Amino acid sequence: MSRRVRRKGAHAREKDKVSVVTDCIRSVGVCEEGPAIMSEEAGLVDWTSLPDDTVVQILSCLNYRDRASLASTCKTFRLLGHAPCLWTSLDMRAHKLDLVTASSLSNRCSKLQKLRFRGSDSANAIINLQAKEIREISGDSCQAITDATLSVMAARHEALESLQIGPDFCERISSDAIRAIALCCPKLKRLRLSGIREIDEDAIVALVNNCKQIVEFGFMDCVNVDTVALGNAHAIRYLSIAGTRNINWALASQLWSKLPNLVALDVSRTDVPPSAAYKLLSSENLKVLCALNCPILEDGGNYGAYVIKSKVLLALFTDIIKGINSVSPDFGRENTLSGHKTRAAKRERNGVWRRRALEPRDKNLSDLMGWLEWVLSHTLLRIAESNPPGLDSFWLRQGASLLLSLVQSPQEDVQERAATGLATFVVIDDENATVDPERADSVMSGGGIRLLLDLARSCREGIQSEAAKAIANLSVNADVAKAVALEGGISILAELARSPNRLVAEEAAGGLWNLSVGEEHKGAIAEAGGVKALVDLIFKWPSGGDGVLERAAGALANLAADDKCSMEVAMAGGVHALVKLARSCKFEGVQEQAARALANLAAHGDSNGNNAAVGKEAGALEALVQLTCSHHEGVRQEAAGALWNLSFDDRNREAIAAAGGVEALVALAQSCSNASQGLQERAAGALWGLSVSEANSIAIGREGGVAPLIALAKSEAEDVHETAAGALWNLAFNPGNALRIVEEGGVSALVHLCSTSGSKMARFMAALALAYMFDRRMDEIALIGSSSDGASKSASLEVARKVALKHIEAFVRTFSDPQTFSAAATSSAPASLAQVGEAARIQEAGHLRCSGAEIGRFVSMLRNTSSILRSCAAFALLQFTIPGGRHALHHASLLQKAGAARVLRAAAAAAAASAPIEAKVFARIVLRNLEHHHVEASL
Repeated sequence: MSRRVRRKGAHAREKDKVSVVTDCIRSVGVCEEGPAIMSEEAGLVDWTSLPDDTVVQILSCLNYRDRASLASTCKTFRLLGHAPCLWTSLDMRAHKLDLVTASSLSNRCSKLQKLRFRGSDSANAIINLQAKEIREISGDSCQAITDATLSVMAARHEALESLQIGPDFCERISSDAIRAIALCCPKLKRLRLSGIREIDEDAIVALVNNCKQIVEFGFMDCVNVDTVALGNAHAIRYLSIAGTRNINWALASQLWSKLPNLVALDVSRTDVPPSAAYKLLSSENLKVLCALNCPILEDGGNYGAYVIKSKVLLALFTDIIKGINSVSPDFGRENTLSGHKTRAAKRERNGVWRRRALEPRDKNLSDLMGWLEWVLSHTLLRIAESNPPGLDSFWLRQGASLLLSLVQSPQEDVQERAATGLATFVVIDDENATVDPERADSVMSGGGIRLLLDLARSCREGIQSEAAKAIANLSVNADVAKAVALEGGISILAELARSPNRLVAEEAAGGLWNLSVGEEHKGAIAEAGGVKALVDLIFKWPSGGDGVLERAAGALANLAADDKCSMEVAMAGGVHALVKLARSCKFEGVQEQAARALANLAAHGDSNGNNAAVGKEAGALEALVQLTCSHHEGVRQEAAGALWNLSFDDRNREAIAAAGGVEALVALAQSCSNASQGLQERAAGALWGLSVSEANSIAIGREGGVAPLIALAKSEAEDVHETAAGALWNLAFNPGNALRIVEEGGVSALVHLCSTSGSKMARFMAALALAYMFDRRMDEIALIGSSSDGASKSASLEVARKVALKHIEAFVRTFSDPQTFSAAATSSAPASLAQVGEAARIQEAGHLRCSGAEIGRFVSMLRNTSSILRSCAAFALLQFTIPGGRHALHHASLLQKAGAARVLRAAAAAAAASAPIEAKVFARIVLRNLEHHHVEASL
């Protein structure tokens, strides 16, 4: 798979003097030069000359890791780094928050106001932070969180005003925990929970009676929520039950429409009927009803009935941004647009929440807009994740614009969720990394690339991660990839790949993986330092999970396909890193990409030394041989492909065999009859590569490799049967293997290929295999045994020989035009021979490399009693010596050493009665080729 969709300072010599915090300072725009802070020593800066409040401001713009690095440089910065104002908010989602970590942070968290965490284990450690004044707690990926954990969390944080657990399903939380929250947190104003099985009357009553300031309930994706109890929650201003089931809508609409303070209600992704929606919109106080992706409501028609003065219905069939603008007269005046959908107009529509961040508003409106941002980002992400059919029009008409608008929200969690929504809604097939081109274009045309790249440069690691994920997924589309590159996205992603935050680095590596599919981007990634960053990721997180390692290896695999970039990968330590993954990583996706990367590194032949370098790396060949036994087809395929490429090196070829490669690859070929064409081709190719060595060829035959190769030669896929034909050609050089091919029914398979394959190379190699088999060298082995058996075998072989020779002759004649050949046979003009040679040329045959023994075999075949085999031998030598062929000079040298010129002249000068015209003409062309190479060598 070539792409994927879906994640410092140094001590100074003198006390209190630092010279290396410039990267951190540069990121927040502080000038690095100036007379006030320059020391007398050249190159040193006394950063402690900065005012304390300036240093604190700088520290506030850094993430925790950079802040700690800067604080460790001197005593002054360490003291300032503990300033309570720097620790009012803490985002631990990318970090392991265990009991030890929480305890070590506790002396800084006395003034902590806001905490975000990830995972149930982190939830258990929160109490060790001793942040008794905390106001907001938000946790995700908490599927395993229990009543006990949530109850203790509430008991230790009595000042809590906002608690959010989700959006993952929290099925282990019950109403008991909600009652505990109500009793322990009297200042609670907002409660958002997802995936609770049941929220009963007692829990809701406890919240209403004990939390006098509560104004918002969010019970999303729950199974049962007590409708009547919610109808008595008179203080509630905002209510979301998106995705919740088993609601009695007749009763709910009757009760909830009477709630005196309810301003906004979210019933998205429910089965709310039109009658209930109309009843709710008709209530006196409700201003906004959000009902996205409600099938019964959408199928009900009569949309005009929901147009009620001072009421806003946000549904798939309404103009959502226009509805949001109408919530406030100011927003309506500022954002009313004409019907012309220009790009500027789209940007204007997307500026709703950006304006809210820049301009002061009254608190009620600000709270309402903040709630709308949250529910819309939550619901749009849920819809994108489920990807229900029939929503293409919605996404193109306004869904993409909504997400781009939410990306500009002043709320960080909304920004993140919107970026995740953009990353998700464009993907229509995650398994095959398929992105909808129209959806991707809607993001690009709405200015989304620039917005996401700006988010990626945020100092907030959570936002960086989600923005990088969106850029990565969108970059599967070639047009978007070009736009990302033009906007400077490659440099941004390369920088993020160096992030000490694993989640950020993972998503950035995914972006580089997808961008590196384009040939035009490979060089830019290398120039931006992306190769080194990707290699470093493998060393930095050797056990960091499959995500970061798979993406890094996948990107390196794409880059290694380019000759220049492959050398960069090797120089950056990529060979060692990838072999390390192939040897020790247990994740199959990582193994697959590591093997693919090694295959691509070894694919450049003589243009660089990577093939030999991979073979020399300790344990590389043994690891790849072992991976051919994997249960995962992709791993087996890429490992076999790597061994195929590596087998082009003589030392590697023998080392692979010594590592058990022959046995493993024969077993792989035997087991892949129903596998993908890619695996079949690579299994046959690896055996072809190994069989260049006669010792390996004999071993392959002895291990039972002939039968599976014959089966693969019968494949309808050209790549598969062409590769199998090449392997059988090599095997047939040995008389014992030739006999095995006959006995296993290989003659009919090769004859079929020779006459019907659409691949000239497959037909050519099948013909050469048949020529090897029936040039009489096999006869002595075949006739061993009793006289009766020998007579029977002899008769059988003679029948097979006649059939084979007939098809060899037919193949050779497909490259000979009688008139052209007659003219070439009687003329000494070079142009005539050149015309025949060019017409007979098989371009791909120029990549074949023969040994001295094989060249000698064809020279001997020129003396064979069969005129057909003489023609075939001359035709083969023509292909191997045509000027411009990769190994033509090598073959010419072997022919000279074998004294072939005399034999070729004899074939070229033979009388017409005793030699076929094809043999004569092809022999003359080979002689001309040898003369050309002799002159070339002398120059």
